[in-house]
Amino acid sequence: MTTMETQRQDVLNLKVGELVEVRSEEEILATLDEKGELQSLPFMPEMRQFCGQRFRVQKLALKLCDTISWTGMYRMENAVHLAGVRCDGQAHGGCQAGCNVYWKEAWLKRVSDDGREPVAAPVSGGTVPSGGCSVAALLAATRKDDERYSCQATELLRAAPTRVPPWDVRQYLLDVTSRNAGLLPTIRSVAAGVFNEYQDVSRRFVPKWLRIHQGKRYPFIDGSLQKTPNEALDLQPGELVRVKSKEEIVATLDTRNRNRGMSFDAEQLKYCGREARVLRRVNRIIEEPTGKMMELKNPCIIEDVICTSDYHRLCPRGIYPYWREIWLERVT
Repeated sequence: MTTMETQRQDVLNLKVGELVEVRSEEEILATLDEKGELQSLPFMPEMRQFCGQRFRVQKLALKLCDTISWTGMYRMENAVHLAGVRCDGQAHGGCQAGCNVYWKEAWLKRVSDDGREPVAAPVSGGTVPSGGCSVAALLAATRKDDERYSCQATELLRAAPTRVPPWDVRQYLLDVTSRNAGLLPTIRSVAAGVFNEYQDVSRRFVPKWLRIHQGKRYPFIDGSLQKTPNEALDLQPGELVRVKSKEEIVATLDTRNRNRGMSFDAEQLKYCGREARVLRRVNRIIEEPTGKMMELKNPCIIEDVICTSDYHRLCPRGIYPYWREIWLERVT
């Protein structure tokens, strides 16, 4: 069998909503290099618990927003996100970020329409490094050194090195044809993106008196405080909360739209006035640019809502936004 033929077997061309089965641990380890990676994407120890289980494809991981150096959008190849599968951080110092896991298609196999028998498809040899990886090596790969961790989130720019510029129309066509996003949300996202590109340019070349809303990006969030307030609710997992109104939240933000160092992002605006359940209190997360564990002086809250990237080119990562308790109120 030729290399080209075996490489094609690794590409399943999965669709949103398809049922897949995670391959066995032995099969997946055989696809990895000595660092526990396939095409520079780590297979994390937290993913082992899902081997042999079946899930629906939630989104195709076609692209990702750079949260390491904030340089835009990057293209991922042959990977998906599975519904309900997130990292629990147990092999990474108990990180509580709950990141959406990336699955290379080589780690999955289709399940037939009746849901009973996996479609026969051997692990191909064309993209499989020789020798594979051991569980011990997989565990060792979670650390760069004594102070820094390594995970999918810290290594995304190695796994997806190709930048996708905003004017690349193909990305938006793929968003719709893959069913990652609907047509109307895509049109709205593109329109907002075009406007925000203009705003970025206007801050450099247009006189202040001619700028739209001081050249700020849409949707406009206008924090104005020099020192931001604090409120402790001691929220616990399972509690029902309501996100405060935009006006109430903006009143807690500084000129960089932060409250005690934590940004309130435009993607969080859609949840203002809505109710949600508290998933957990977050005290420690891995800092993606450095890999170091951050111990939060002021714990934040994760709810059962995700970033839908309406204003960030519909990135399918589905990150959990972080919430200050002062932005929330209990529902009794």
